[in-house]
Amino acid sequence: MAWYSGAKKLELQPESDSQQAIRPTQLIMHSIVANWTARRTYEFWRDSTNLESHFGIGYGAGDIAQYIGTETRADANAGANRRSDGTGAISVETASNSKASDPWNASQVEELIKLGVWAHQRHGIPLRICRTSGDPGFGYHSMFAAWSTSGTACPGPARIKQFKTVVFPGIVARATGKTTDPTNPPKEDTAVPLSTDDVKRIWTTDGILAAPSTAAKGNTHWTADSYLRDIHARVRASQTELAAVNATVRTLVEALASRDDAVDVEALIARIKAAIEGVTVRLETES
Repeated sequence: MAWYSGAKKLELQPESDSQQAIRPTQLIMHSIVANWTARRTYEFWRDSTNLESHFGIGYGAGDIAQYIGTETRADANAGANRRSDGTGAISVETASNSKASDPWNASQVEELIKLGVWAHQRHGIPLRICRTSGDPGFGYHSMFAAWSTSGTACPGPARIKQFKTVVFPGIVARATGKTTDPTNPPKEDTAVPLSTDDVKRIWTTDGILAAPSTAAKGNTHWTADSYLRDIHARVRASQTELAAVNATVRTLVEALASRDDAVDVEALIARIKAAIEGVTVRLETES
């Protein structure tokens, strides 16, 4: 049997000697609905029930105890206690408030991370979250129905979130030589890609201040779609007007040239166009 040097040894008998051997492939985290120390949890297992966990963690720093060797079955995980192939789960009970609604405190988080690293190094438990009830890795009690025959919410929503964002990432980081601050969990990525409907709503939301020269009375704000359509209409109108001006200029120049053979038609057209462009630039600058 294997004993973790980071925990105080409070061996449960006769369970420690009489229960079947296992090959640990999982570590499952629990919350006992009581604000007990690790010793008080041991006394409860010893005196009040035929169930037990491998470990217990209280609220205080370093308050962790081991009750059964990790290569011996402990009866806290229902179908994960010991399977027909001899594999089983290491169970860790942690103190909580009377409603199991509180998160793990910093001391508990640290003990869970250190224990998880030891379980990985000592028993080869892989650094992943269990994908099925029999898949090797790390998990929490309510993750799979096979781990609790009567159903359970253990260890509660706050601690389940911590398991995913603080504790398990902390185990991986510590075991792989990276640093981590368990009291400062990584921020969850809340960014959601825009859907086609989202884009349509953005373009049709009425909130852009309209130009006074174009907005109708009482219609001071437009949608982005309206602005784009208005710009498009104005550009097309300007192109049409410019084409008409060019045609008129050419007609006038050609008429003038028919009366005076000395007139260079193309040069005159170029001079007129340059003058028109000069006026346009000046108007844009002044507007």
